[in-house]
Amino acid sequence: MQDYIWKRVLDVSNHIFRTKDTVRETAMLFGVSKSTVHKDVTERLPRVNPELAAQVKQVLEFNKAERHIRGGAATRQKYLEK
Repeated sequence: MQDYIWKRVLDVSNHIFRTKDTVRETAMLFGVSKSTVHKDVTERLPRVNPELAAQVKQVLEFNKAERHIRGGAATRQKYLEK
């Protein structure tokens, strides 16, 4: 793995763990695609830091479980603004 990828994997993972941001929010912040962020934290991170990978996985699972609530709130807000 190249150095810049290694650094990005750790930066992205630490950010997700600290802020509990979603993959989409993190991708926008780091200027990469959602696919890249997802691959970094699910495939590359376990090889780099298994302990951090487990912590980030918990955040991702929480965000996944909560996404239907966020989507409903966003739709509600959209129609309230009209």
